[in-house]
Amino acid sequence: MALLSVIRRWHFREHLSIRAIARRTGLSRNTIRKYLRSKAVEPVFRTPDRPSKLDPFAERLAAWLRTDARRPRKQKRTARQFHAELAGLGYDGSYRRVAAFVRAWRDDWLRQQQTSGRGVFVPLAFGPGEAFQFDWSEEHAVIGGERTKLQVAHLKLCHSRIFLVRAYLCTAERKSATGAAA
Repeated sequence: MALLSVIRRWHFREHLSIRAIARRTGLSRNTIRKYLRSKAVEPVFRTPDRPSKLDPFAERLAAWLRTDARRPRKQKRTARQFHAELAGLGYDGSYRRVAAFVRAWRDDWLRQQQTSGRGVFVPLAFGPGEAFQFDWSEEHAVIGGERTKLQVAHLKLCHSRIFLVRAYLCTAERKSATGAAA
C-alpha cells in the first residue's frame, strides 16, 4: 500500500515520468502504468491454488501437532523433527513447506486458545487523576551521623506512571531510644 501511494505521489504531485519512477522502484514501466490506472488501494497478488506434496500427509502432521500441544515445552518436537518423520513415511517435499504448515497450525491453535477464554486479558486504562497505587515500607538511613528508621510512602499515578516517594521519621523509635538512654 505504501509503495502504491508513493508511486502515485511521484507521478501526480511531483510530475515524475513513468521511466523515472521505474528506475527508482525497480519495477517495470508496465507495472507502474497498471498501478497508476487502477483504482485499487493496494496491489493484489493472486497465487494459484496448486496441490502440495504435503497434502497427503497434512492430517497426520496435524494429529502430531495436536498431541504435541499437550506436551511440556521441552518434549515438543521441532519442525525439523516433523520433517524427518514425514520423510521416513515417504514425503519428498521441502522442509520449508513443513515449517510453514507447522507455523500456520500453531498460530491458528494459539488464536483458538485465546478466543476460548484462556490467555484473554482486559487492558487497564485510567484517566488523569482517576487512580493510583500506594504502599508503605520501612527503611533505614544515616541522618546527622546517626542510623535512623524511616517510614516511606510510595505512590505511583496510574495514568502518567509518575512515581512519588515521601519519607517520614519514625518518631516512636526515637523516643524509646532517647528514653532508654536517660
